[in-house]
Amino acid sequence: MTSERSRGSDPELRLEMHGIRKSFGNVDALRGVDLEVRPGEIMALVGDNGAGKSTLVKTLSGAQPADAGTIRVDGEPVSITSPQDAVRAGIETVYQDLALCDNLDVVANLYLGRELRSPQKGLLGRFLARGRMSHHARQVLDELAVTLPALSAPVAALSGGQRQAIAVGRAVLWGSKVVVLDEPTAALGVQQTATVYRLIRTLSERGVSVVLISHNMVDVFELADRITVLRLGEGAGVFTPSEATPQDVIAAITGGNVVPLGGRRA
Repeated sequence: MTSERSRGSDPELRLEMHGIRKSFGNVDALRGVDLEVRPGEIMALVGDNGAGKSTLVKTLSGAQPADAGTIRVDGEPVSITSPQDAVRAGIETVYQDLALCDNLDVVANLYLGRELRSPQKGLLGRFLARGRMSHHARQVLDELAVTLPALSAPVAALSGGQRQAIAVGRAVLWGSKVVVLDEPTAALGVQQTATVYRLIRTLSERGVSVVLISHNMVDVFELADRITVLRLGEGAGVFTPSEATPQDVIAAITGGNVVPLGGRRA
């Protein structure tokens, strides 16, 4: 997808998606959707099944390039036609399945596909720089206040909250500006959910913009600075949790007639 810089671009926005369209045959999955996220903001993206949330995220991650629309990061237009484009733009997506390798340890998962090699020439240059990777991994996990049994622990032995932390830590390790989290607390217990809450808030405090996809209104109102609602492939409202109620948001999701308190209809 190509884009041109608009004179109306807001320099205070980290991520701007405007007029995003995506069709699959005769089905219009996205019909001119807008999404704006500020630096360090936690933006919840909600909607019923089939509302277009997953499709919008896939256009942002490069898994399914948009048919039309513009995307900007820090005011600069970006062309996202592949996952590699998204990563280069500073956008990382943590899907619900986390995409972790259970048979590998923490460090190997953090550097999966981006392993550091020894600076030595010749045969020694083929070896992984395990020491450097472990050092950087520990720094990132300490900054995120993540507690693990050991960096050498296989991911299969970790709890759900710890596994989520590894997936998010991978995004932070590579300097991502925007992290998309798909249902990060799904199937987690109370203690693990609390761990993920702390992790998301830490990301925000570091200035990372978070797009939080969730069906859980408790999560949404506990974490989000703002809430964007999608319905049938279109924007249905943008809400501020401190000025709106879950009923307002649910009404926007379902197409009800409740007027949002402190929100606006798209």
